[in-house]
Amino acid sequence: MDSPVPAATTDQRPLRMGDIAPDFQARSTLGPVKLSDYRGRWLVFFSHPADFTPVCTSEFVAIARAAEAFAALDCGLLGLSVDSLYSHLAWVRAIRDGFDVTIPFPIVEDPSMAIGRAYGMIDADSADSSAVRATYFIDPDGVIRAMTWYPLNVGRSVEEMLRMVAALQRTAGDDVLAPEGWRPGGDLLATAPQDQQAVLAGHDMAWFHRTQADAG
Repeated sequence: MDSPVPAATTDQRPLRMGDIAPDFQARSTLGPVKLSDYRGRWLVFFSHPADFTPVCTSEFVAIARAAEAFAALDCGLLGLSVDSLYSHLAWVRAIRDGFDVTIPFPIVEDPSMAIGRAYGMIDADSADSSAVRATYFIDPDGVIRAMTWYPLNVGRSVEEMLRMVAALQRTAGDDVLAPEGWRPGGDLLATAPQDQQAVLAGHDMAWFHRTQADAG
């Protein structure tokens, strides 16, 4: 199934936080997938350089084992690489046979690199996908709320992916901030006053860093 996503051009502005995630339709290990089908829930959309590689295998095993934790956050998972659907299927079987882990989420094929280039995962002039290990955290409205990029030789932290989703959900729509290392149930930060009168009226020396219990 051809993807309607156009290849990125050298003068195309890179995707940024706050942009609408480009829609696409493609084949996956669990059947045809359309990104907009995930509207209404959170989505972690992540790419990997290639099937049957050591770091990517470690990531997919760990993400599969954490799938229920993502589901508890009402967050879908969607993987992608430039490998063909048949390579994905063979890799999924090898992971099941070698690690006793079944990949429960779709892995999208992108042999033309159209999706990867549209997302900026692959440079428009690149002939291969060796630089791809990107993660997009997409909200229920299809807006990219966070992005992470890792090099070929360093695997992502699944714990941090879960923490990112939880923090984005907790701070969405509320006038609160998630501090360093925040975990659900931990103290949050209040937004700092935005004018001199409010700052001078208070007696708290740390007016710019006020913690508060999570009442949500």
